[in-house]
Formats: sequence, structure tokens, C-alpha cells
Amino acid sequence: MGRLTGGDPSLLRRINSAVVLHSLRGADSSTLTDLTRITGLSRPTVEGVVEGLIEAGLVVESVPEEGEARRQGRPARRFRFRAEAGHLLGIEIGAHRVAVLMSGLDGRIIGAGSRDVSETASADDRLEKVRTVVADVLRRTGVARSSLRAVGVGSPGIVETDGTVRLSTALPGWTGLPLGDRLRRSFRCPVLVENDANAAAVAEHWKGAATDSDDIVFVLAGLSPGAGSLIGGRLHRGYGGAAGEIGALHLLGREVTPERLLSTTDEPLHPLDEQAVADVFSLAKSGDERARAAVDRFNQRLVHDVAALVLALDPELVVIGGWAAGLDGVLEPLRDELSRYCLRPPRVTLSLLGEAAVATGALRLALDHVEEQLFAVEGTVTARR
Repeated sequence: MGRLTGGDPSLLRRINSAVVLHSLRGADSSTLTDLTRITGLSRPTVEGVVEGLIEAGLVVESVPEEGEARRQGRPARRFRFRAEAGHLLGIEIGAHRVAVLMSGLDGRIIGAGSRDVSETASADDRLEKVRTVVADVLRRTGVARSSLRAVGVGSPGIVETDGTVRLSTALPGWTGLPLGDRLRRSFRCPVLVENDANAAAVAEHWKGAATDSDDIVFVLAGLSPGAGSLIGGRLHRGYGGAAGEIGALHLLGREVTPERLLSTTDEPLHPLDEQAVADVFSLAKSGDERARAAVDRFNQRLVHDVAALVLALDPELVVIGGWAAGLDGVLEPLRDELSRYCLRPPRVTLSLLGEAAVATGALRLALDHVEEQLFAVEGTVTARR
């Protein structure tokens, strides 16, 4: 794949190449006349740039349809962006499953796969599951591993810029794991690792519930909830990558842990037992008094956690994701409480992407990296300092 930054002798040439390539990617196909009009460049400049992009393997001439040739004689040459010139992966590594999405260079998903994994699996076993799912997706799509240009990964924990997990209470053996380095052994391309809630926030902004908002908070609901935030359209990680760890707020007041709040017995739930959580929500919906009281306690804690972040960031929108069961019950309490605590309550809605949010955001992370190369894009959503 051609790289448009750093290798050309002329800055102007690189800029022109980026402008033309960006225009081609936004259309099914374009003529030289189309590109001249869209970019504002001269026809000779556009023609020279297109020939260079063809040599780089990023653009190809489109074959005219037979009917078009008969109607118009010799039709104008048309060109298209070669999305198949490279491929991207978005990977979610969670407590209970590993999921993979694949796209071409245009970000359109062409393959997907997932496998369940035990919450007690070791780091090595979990990473082996990742390799298995990736190999399966590559095989089913017929894509060569050498075609991969970037891999994005979303996983629980505080993630440093090099992909090392500084702290994670959700996955066994994850704290201190050089996750980026371990995964780079399997790929000959950049691997970018991000916190799962951050990745989900990016996903909702890209193609979910927050496409029209640049200041958002995404809450990944769970017994230890996390949140990802976009400020002015840019992902906010904080100084050390720990922004949004609202699951630790209860420590400030040494209050009851969330797994005790949601318990209907004297024993706390296991933090990773999603089925037990789903059972409590199901019982609450059916009218069980102890379960309803537990859900009310949990919702109140979640509301306070989110309110603290809303007061600090003043987002336009709060998106709630995570558990598939019972989330609808938290919307009205959250809206009511935020209206009490916040000077300007944000809109609150459920995730549109559901369980695909983390992998989708990881794919966007990979796409941003490639776009920085192809288009010399400054200030992408996931750009790191």
C-alpha cells in the first residue's frame, strides 16, 4: 500500500495526493473532470496525481458498463479508490468473549467472528482465543494476513500508549500485561490497544447513537462500570489513560461495593458473573421485591457515578451500553437524577451498537491510523498525544 506521508519530495504533491484520494474514497467512481471540479485542482495536476495513486496500488480505473459504452461511444475514464488494497481488524477482548470485525480501507465491514471464553481463562489462553478467531475470519473472507494494515484492540483496564495494561481487575493476569507487544507478534502491522469503554465511545460517535454529537460520555454498565468520553470530537484519555474509571468512585466514601448492591442474598455477586446479573434484572421485571430493591440500589449508584462525570465534563449526550438485560430501566432514573444534580442535564439514550460497540470502536481506531497515513489527517478522534 502506498504511503503518502514522508516519502514524496514535495509537500504540495503530498497534499494534492491526499485531497484527490480523499475525494475518490468518498465516491463510487469519478472521472478526471469530476475530480477537477471537486478538488479545485487543475486537470493536469489531477491526472498526474491519479497516475501516481494507480502506481501505488491505491486507485484503479473502473471498467465502464457495456450499456454505457454503447450509449456514449468512448466514455470518459473513471477511477475508484481500492478499498481492497488493504484490510483492518477491530478486536474486542472481553471477560466472556473475543470478537473480531474486518473491513477494507473504507471501513466497511466484510467479515466478523466471535468465540466465548471463560472469565477465569489465563492471559495466554485468552490471547490464543484471539489468534483463533482472527485466523478464522481471515480464512472465511479469503484475506491474506499480509494484507492487514492496522489492528485496533479494545479491552478492559487502564491502557498505556504502548498497549501495556497498567491495571485491570476484570481479566485474570491482565494487569501489567504488555498486550500490544504480545499481539504484535501475530501481525506485521501496527497494533493499537485502547480501553474498552473508550473504544465504545468512539464507535457510538462513528456509527451509533452519537453521530451528531461531539461532546459525549459513553457508560459501559457493569458491576464495575467504566466510561469513555469525547470532548470536542476527540477521545479524552486523561494523563495516564485512567479517565472515566467511575467504577472506583465508591471508594471515595468507602461505601458498599456494586456487587453487594445488586445481590438479593447476603452474598455478593461475582463481578464477572453476567448471568447472575441478568437473573436479578429478570426477577425485578417479574415483580420480585428483593430483586427490585437490588436493582434500585444499583441504579442509584450508577446514576451518582454518571452524574459525577457529567458535572465535570458537561457533555451534550450520555450513551448507556454494556449489559443487554435491564438497561432500559436505568434511563428514566438517570434522566431524573441528572436533572436534579446538573445545571444543564444532557440527553440520555441507549447504545445503538449493543455488544458490537467495543469491536466497532477498535476498528475505527485502526481506520484512524491508516487515514493518518493516507490523508495526513490531523486530529483524528483517537489520535494519541
